[in-house]
Amino acid sequence: MTRSLAGKTLFITGASRGVGLAIGLRAARDGANVTIAAKSVEPHPKLPGTIYTAAEAIAAAGGKALAQQCDIRFEEQVAAAVAATVERFGGIDILVNNASAIDLRGIETLDMKRYDLMQQVNARGSYLCAKLALPHLKKTANPHILTLSPPLDLNPKWFSPNLAYTTAKYGMSLLTLGLSRELVRDGVAVNSLWPETAIATAAVGNLLGGEGALRRSRKPEIVADAAHAILTRPSRETTGNFFIDSLVLGEEGVRDFSAYAVDPSVDALLDFFLEKPFTKGVSPSGFPPSDESES
Repeated sequence: MTRSLAGKTLFITGASRGVGLAIGLRAARDGANVTIAAKSVEPHPKLPGTIYTAAEAIAAAGGKALAQQCDIRFEEQVAAAVAATVERFGGIDILVNNASAIDLRGIETLDMKRYDLMQQVNARGSYLCAKLALPHLKKTANPHILTLSPPLDLNPKWFSPNLAYTTAKYGMSLLTLGLSRELVRDGVAVNSLWPETAIATAAVGNLLGGEGALRRSRKPEIVADAAHAILTRPSRETTGNFFIDSLVLGEEGVRDFSAYAVDPSVDALLDFFLEKPFTKGVSPSGFPPSDESES
C-alpha cells in the first residue's frame, strides 16, 4: 500500500524556502495541510521566498496552506502559530524543526549577538516548538517530530573552528536524543534527518562557496523525499534515529540519485558533520524504538 500524508497536518518551521518548503511541497502533493511558520513576509534580495509565496506553492501542489509569520525565538509567536494551526486544521500530526541559523566564524571573530541568535533559533527554538506542539501530537494517530540536525559525533574537528554553530546544531540533535526516550510511551516518534551531501539552498550559495558549491550540491527534494519516507512510517517503530537522506531513500529502493543532482556531471560535496563510511542511523538512546519498559 502506498504510504501517504493525505489529510495530515504538518507544522514546518523555516518553510518559506529551501528544505522546509520542499518538505511542505512533498506533503502537499499527497493532499496534506501545511503550516508555514517562518519570519519572511517581504522579499529579500539574497533570500527568495516569503511565507505567502510558499503558501501559494503548497496550494498549487495540492495541499492546504496556512502562512504564519513566526520567529521561533519568541514563545508567544510560536504559541499563536500553533493555536492558529489547530483552529484551522483541527490538530497537528507532524512537527518539522527545520528553521536554523548559521555562522561559521570562530571565537575571535564571532560576535555574541550572532552566537545568541544561533542558540535561540537552533536549540531553544526547536525545543520550544516541540514543547508547544506536543499536547496536540499526543492526540493524533501517528505523531512525528522530525528535526533537521546531524548525527552526534564528539570528534573535535566538528567543533573547531566553528564551535558556536556546532553547539547550536548539536543542541537540536540532543533534542532527538532526549525526547525520543522521554516520549516513547506516548508513541511520538522523534528523529533527526541530515543530508549526505551539500544541498542547494541560500545558505550554500551565500555562505559556503557560491555557484561552485551549488553545482556540487543536490536539490532540496532529496531531503524532502527522505522526510516523507520517515514521516509515513509507524511512529512507534521509528524513533530515536539520526537518519541520512540517501540511506533512507536506499531503504525505499532508490538506487540512482542523479535526478537530485544540481549538476550530474560533478560529484556532490559531502555535507558538514559527516565522513564516510556512515551507516543507517540507529537508536542512540540504548533502547529499541518500540520499548515501553522505561519512560
